[in-house]
Amino acid sequence: MVLDRIDKKILNTLQENGKTTNSKLSKIVGISAPATLERVKRLELAGVISHFTAVVDPEKIGFSIMAIVSISLSLSSLSSVACIKERFLEIDEIVECYQIAGANDFVLKVIAKDIKSYGGFMNEKLTQIEGIQIIKSSFVIDNVKEKKMFVLDLEGEYRV
Repeated sequence: MVLDRIDKKILNTLQENGKTTNSKLSKIVGISAPATLERVKRLELAGVISHFTAVVDPEKIGFSIMAIVSISLSLSSLSSVACIKERFLEIDEIVECYQIAGANDFVLKVIAKDIKSYGGFMNEKLTQIEGIQIIKSSFVIDNVKEKKMFVLDLEGEYRV
């Protein structure tokens, strides 16, 4: 599937505001409402649009602690990476998890209500996962940029 200029306009608009109505979206991209709806459905079926969601501010709902946690596994645990990933998926405080190449094996984005809750997460959940050798926590003091939008160049060609 090749994304044309209209597809890219649709994606840029929906990333900016996922609540944009189909009628408004069709006016922005310059095609009929039924044709716009069909394109959005096609983009969803192709997996280009994975889902629509609301972005919630963690502080507004009582989660004042955000930490970036670097995880290194012991060499003997490398064969159980799949099990470790599954454990990460089960822990609610982990809101993002990336397996990485480099000095560490995983980077986690973790939220907690307060420092005591974070301590509970560390002591009762994270340190209980067999195979984790090193845990390094860095606490976020300011969110300078959190980009959720990938701006598509309307002129370039994208294959998906």
